Amino acid sequence: MAFVSRSNGAIDSVFEQLQEGRAEEFLSDDDPAVVAFRNAPPIVSSVSARQFRLMLRRSGLLDQVKAWVAQQDGETQDAFEYSGTFVKDSPMMTAGFAAMGFTPQQIDGFFAAAASL
Repeated sequence: MAFVSRSNGAIDSVFEQLQEGRAEEFLSDDDPAVVAFRNAPPIVSSVSARQFRLMLRRSGLLDQVKAWVAQQDGETQDAFEYSGTFVKDSPMMTAGFAAMGFTPQQIDGFFAAAASL
């Protein structure tokens, strides 16, 4: 049995026990919405520098990204060169992916694929 909370109509959390004021809707464990939530792939918000660079290389984007980074300010260049982790929603990532013409779905896909490396 599951108590769920929702955001914009979609389940955003599942609990074993009632959560007063948060998760008061009761659904069975085999409810399709509960099953879909529990089986959804994890949302990837960051990857290691190694994963990020390997994904750029495998996507054929490494040279294009390096050229873009070379045109940016020194802090962006240092962040690209020395960061141990690349965070999807950081200003550098947002600007870089926009410059490459990526959609939000493509960014999610890129990070999901990078996380698997």
